Amino acid sequence: MNLPTPTVEYGLVSPMLIVFGAAILGVLVEAVMSRAHRYTTQVALALGGLVAALIATVVVARDLPDPGRSAVMGAVVVDRPALFLQATVLVVAVLGILLIAERQIGGNPEGGAPGLEAFTPQASTIPGTVAEQVAAKAGTIQTEVFPLTMFAVGGMLLFPASDDLLTMFIALEVLSLPLYLLCGLARRRRLLSQEAALKYFLLGAFSSAFFLYGSAMLYGYAGTLDLRGIAERVAAGDGRTSLALIGTALVLVGVAFKVGAVPFHSWIPDVYQGAPTPITAFMAAATKIAAFGAMLRVFYVAVPGLSTDWRPVLWLLAILTMVVGTITAVTQSDVKRMLGYSAVAHTGFILTGLIAGTDAGLSATLFYLFAYGFSTVGAFTVVSLVRDTAGEEDTAFDRWAGLGRRYPIVGVVFSLFLLAFAGIPLTSGFVAKFAVFKAAGEGGAIPLVVVGVVASAIAAYFYVRVIVLMFFTDPPESPPTVVTPSFFTGAVVGLTAVVTFALGALPQPLLDLANTADQFLR
Repeated sequence: MNLPTPTVEYGLVSPMLIVFGAAILGVLVEAVMSRAHRYTTQVALALGGLVAALIATVVVARDLPDPGRSAVMGAVVVDRPALFLQATVLVVAVLGILLIAERQIGGNPEGGAPGLEAFTPQASTIPGTVAEQVAAKAGTIQTEVFPLTMFAVGGMLLFPASDDLLTMFIALEVLSLPLYLLCGLARRRRLLSQEAALKYFLLGAFSSAFFLYGSAMLYGYAGTLDLRGIAERVAAGDGRTSLALIGTALVLVGVAFKVGAVPFHSWIPDVYQGAPTPITAFMAAATKIAAFGAMLRVFYVAVPGLSTDWRPVLWLLAILTMVVGTITAVTQSDVKRMLGYSAVAHTGFILTGLIAGTDAGLSATLFYLFAYGFSTVGAFTVVSLVRDTAGEEDTAFDRWAGLGRRYPIVGVVFSLFLLAFAGIPLTSGFVAKFAVFKAAGEGGAIPLVVVGVVASAIAAYFYVRVIVLMFFTDPPESPPTVVTPSFFTGAVVGLTAVVTFALGALPQPLLDLANTADQFLR
């Protein structure tokens, strides 16, 4: 039996190789370096790897011929949409690493040297035990969170660039498994954090099984796992179409779970609330970007010939997601849970761009993902700064009364992110929603646009409610405080706020960039 010699186009896949290489080096640092030097080394290694990968992405995009190239024996595709999504994930990951590296906000409530502000000093200990208190007093730092995050980022880079379903499944697992662990490492509210991790793991395992079973169905239909091979078989019109439809539906379940579409969204509010807030910020933005990239590739490359069958299903998913996410967010009394259901509603808005099925829909979706990623990271970062007298995050709505009057800068910045989520003009959210609704309307989905506009109007209520609460309501008797951020956290808040406003005032450069990335390699 003659097996082909494996070939790897190292230049084309260099961004992913750099990130995975940095992650592996991070594991070695944990194994061989003294505890005193791990923190500095891990932060420098993670940030350096991400910046190097971002530079490599720009270089690959500059030299890439249209419409793109296949790599690694057809397992990976490098085209404009993949590079756009990879660059977006890398920028968000840099912000995430800065948040994870924070040590100064809360310090160590037990005394001693400060550890990572948001993460437990020793994950293996039972919450509340003497061993955990001793680790906190010693200032023990859980520095393995950095290589775990880098492995997740590597999976996120591979997910939207996968050219066959098996590679896509591997990428799904590589990005998911580190996140399951990271969600259970919160320094405070340890039991809530562990519950969030367990829920995410169990539901994620089910969704992965659906994805894998759907891939097997599509293989049974087409005789290949290659996305373009599946498209050719669909275009040929032979084989059992019912098998292809079942396989597509099961794959949709897997990716719909990751993007948080209804009815596969139940994990989002619990995980967003229980996970360490830096992980919530990173995961809420980067996972959605990568998962939508994979969803776009499946429906635009593998099964566009079945669009008359899957478009009605996506219509239903988008409508349910917008309606359920919006209405449920109105009833929330916790800021993090409200942002979680807001993320569900935004999934529905992004789906309208995907449903358009056109180049304009693809570019609008890419723009939306970029804009949403920055606003989401910024919003959760501000939430992490609001603390009660015990140093814990204070996220109850009634506790935020009068916060904007006592801390005007924090109130204005958080209001900017909320207005962007609501789609108010002069924010990135307005341009993003206008782009996806325009693309959906041109694609014949006018009723879906109407639902989206109504859902956006309802959503504006609960965003504006928080603004009114912060600026026009008397504070409680013992109001929370806003801790002074270090350079890391302050830089994240400042950069995300500037990008959110800049994309609303001057969106054309990014729109032009997204328009140049509107063609998959088919």
